[in-house]
Amino acid sequence: MLPAPNDYYRTSSSGCQPLRVGLLLDSEETIPAFVAAIIQEINSTNFARVELVVAAGVMSDGTKNSWLYDLYLKKLDERMRPERDPLAQIDSRSLLAGIEVVRVAAEELRGARKFAAEALEKIQSKNLDVLLLFEFEKFSGEILQAARYGLWALRHGDPDFYSGNPPLFWELHDRCSLSGVALQVLRDEAAGSPVIDKSLFATEQTLSVSRNRYIPYWASKDLILRKLHNLHQFGWDHVIANAIPPAPAGEKHDPARPPTNAEMLGWLGPILLKKAVAYPFRKEMMAHWRVAIRANARPLLEPDSDPSGFRWIEPPEGHAWADPFIFEQAGKYWLFFEDYVYEKKRAGIACAEILPHGELGAVLPCFEHPARHYSYPHVFRAGSEIFMIPESFDSNSVDLYRCVEFPHRWTVERTLLAGKFVDTTIWNHDGLWWLATTSADPAPGAGALFLYFAESLLGEWRFHPMNPICTDIRRNRGAGCVFRSQDRLIRPSQSCAPTYGYSITWNEITELSPERYAEQPLKTVGPEHWKGLTGVHTYNCAGNFELIDGQTPRPLRQLQSPKR
Repeated sequence: MLPAPNDYYRTSSSGCQPLRVGLLLDSEETIPAFVAAIIQEINSTNFARVELVVAAGVMSDGTKNSWLYDLYLKKLDERMRPERDPLAQIDSRSLLAGIEVVRVAAEELRGARKFAAEALEKIQSKNLDVLLLFEFEKFSGEILQAARYGLWALRHGDPDFYSGNPPLFWELHDRCSLSGVALQVLRDEAAGSPVIDKSLFATEQTLSVSRNRYIPYWASKDLILRKLHNLHQFGWDHVIANAIPPAPAGEKHDPARPPTNAEMLGWLGPILLKKAVAYPFRKEMMAHWRVAIRANARPLLEPDSDPSGFRWIEPPEGHAWADPFIFEQAGKYWLFFEDYVYEKKRAGIACAEILPHGELGAVLPCFEHPARHYSYPHVFRAGSEIFMIPESFDSNSVDLYRCVEFPHRWTVERTLLAGKFVDTTIWNHDGLWWLATTSADPAPGAGALFLYFAESLLGEWRFHPMNPICTDIRRNRGAGCVFRSQDRLIRPSQSCAPTYGYSITWNEITELSPERYAEQPLKTVGPEHWKGLTGVHTYNCAGNFELIDGQTPRPLRQLQSPKR
């Protein structure tokens, strides 16, 4: 079985001494749930240990909110707060038992916090490697150098565009499609503060800042675990060499303060008014997916390719079809796809022969399960055998299926990976097998794209040293088979911003070896090319055929109640 990403990052083979980590907290008695998860991850490693807690009230800056923002938090956001809220306060005394605690007061000085000399001496005496801060605050003075590798601060918000409080609110206010989280080494303004890791997620389509915080805050633990592992395994020069380059200057939106009453009214007023007017006429809508086929056209990947000519196939009433894959067998081409049944609220995998002009033959069921949802039927050949890796998020595993009677009988060959992953894609290149899969913990929108390689499909899979190879929600989920085009190796990806399955990007893989991976985006195609579509998220090709899928909003009642 492949090593799960966090299992890999919990173990370092370096012979260096374990990292000595300090925690800069608001209190040693109660902490947010996401911070507790980070501490538990550190405790689970063989290369780091928490040596000191600095209780300095750092997560309470005393900023006064506008009364309208306070009302929004109490009357609207609180009602929409998710389960497993990452900011829920929990008792941390047992978790931090046995760790030395230093209680200090950080005084305010020109907008930044500064520690007294006595407090700094206590912190410096612990000979820390890293001091962790779990919310972004401005600090000055010697605290920035109190640990060997500095003060690492989580920033909930992309620091290239947003900064300060309230975290991940302004993305909602500005209708920004992306919300980020970054790990930054704090330095004085003249030296600059490098971002050593960053992930970008889709801003939730919601009015709740708590819901928008859910995925980025829980994903914070992965950033810290990865960077502590990289520091111990590869050293500080490696960490800094792989820092994230800043975005072009002049694009920053940086209020760094709670919204005013006028800003809250300007944001919420039109939205609530529109909802009130539409309420009597409301219909529960569903994204209805269909597949499309075209033949003998200039590939969609090519510059200035005409997107017309696709034949959209309407599935039987009560069904939706998505994730089209194409496979050639005995001179015939077959379509494999997700067959979603609205009444059952789950999908199986089905297939049909593609006839010469793009029509479909009889649809055959491949497999289904009464309690699982299957999608993304990535089918491929290995020697004389045919295999498939369908996505089954709720099975908590990535399973490899072998075909025992083409095209409709399949059996589980083995479990490749335990955990929640989506859109797993396998290909063969330069004598090695490669597997790319996207982590879906705590939710599919959390994804980081991980790469594995092996000498044989059923052999030992190894974790690529450059993982994760993508942490940007616009490109970190697979959208179909990796394929060759004009001597280029192409990885299709889907963007889940601004919404799930919004567009397809073709990425050229420019480096692929057991040591290196690099890619560059070539072209992106969105739903605007096809009337009525609001998203396209799969692309596959073989022979003279191209396949895509697309979603169209439809009233849910209409889809669930087929005509008799």
